[in-house]
Amino acid sequence: MNRQNRFAGQRFSNGFSLIELMVSLAIGLLIVTAAFSAYLGASGAGKAAESQGRMNEDAQAALTILVQQLRMAGNNPQQADRSDKAGRNPVYSPYPGVFIPLPASFSLSAFSLRGCDGKFSNLAMAGSLDALTCAPGSNASPDSIAASYEADAFNSIAATDCLGAALSQINATFVPPESSNGPYFVSGNVFYIDTSTSIVSPSLYCKGNGIGSVAQPLVENIEDLQLSYGVVKSTTAAADVSTAAIAGYLRADEVISQSAMAALADDAERWSKVIAVRICVLVRSERPVVTDAVSARYLQCDGTMNTAPPDLRLRRAYYATVVMRNRRL
Repeated sequence: MNRQNRFAGQRFSNGFSLIELMVSLAIGLLIVTAAFSAYLGASGAGKAAESQGRMNEDAQAALTILVQQLRMAGNNPQQADRSDKAGRNPVYSPYPGVFIPLPASFSLSAFSLRGCDGKFSNLAMAGSLDALTCAPGSNASPDSIAASYEADAFNSIAATDCLGAALSQINATFVPPESSNGPYFVSGNVFYIDTSTSIVSPSLYCKGNGIGSVAQPLVENIEDLQLSYGVVKSTTAAADVSTAAIAGYLRADEVISQSAMAALADDAERWSKVIAVRICVLVRSERPVVTDAVSARYLQCDGTMNTAPPDLRLRRAYYATVVMRNRRL
């Protein structure tokens, strides 16, 4: 083998040059970076979609509970197989000289529905809807709402409150006696937003009036509850909910203070004029899923944009409107 051929064979057996190796590494790094970026993007989109799905489920659960409870407030229509046809809805005052509840310690409620801008201030101590009070200046806080209705096998499980606790039986007698004489059960439930030491995420809570019932969370990651109340157009005369017109939607404090409502006799009569409730629940994702504060911006219940979100969670407002079957108009 001559010298020229020996050098040529040696050159081909030496492998890649440094420049060729660096170019190959750069190309490989670009490919790995692109693949990793695509993976991160797909993973982030998957987490966001999963969180959005869970938020939709939480919102549906919260709105379903609230809508069902509000539709029953102050109303218990006749059922086809009910034995006591006369005098339905007998458990709300005023029924002077007509409905005698036993035991005498049971007090007929003047309310089937009432709300509060913020949490009821004496929720732990109040023994009935009539005793609930609201703290002034709490419009920016999550609202709360209380609903009362006659509970039976047709609208609740074995006459229980919102948490499944058995209700105290009321043995009632009409004067004069009617076929409606007999046992009755009244469910009074308060819904609000709260946290606890065991469940730190804001949740939709319920406090029922069942025997031994203790307030408990129903749906987690419900950050806000905002309510507005549609009042009947005529506040001076009785009206039928099926034909009544809504004069406008008011906050809970306006149900009491608005000029036409303030002219009525008392708070019980004012709340009896509510024929519709607009509900907004603000739901957040269980954990942070977005990458920056701009992506975490969200529309609040009042329709305004929150441009300074507290963290990188997803948030979304969900709405429902309930037309009341309130027979207390």
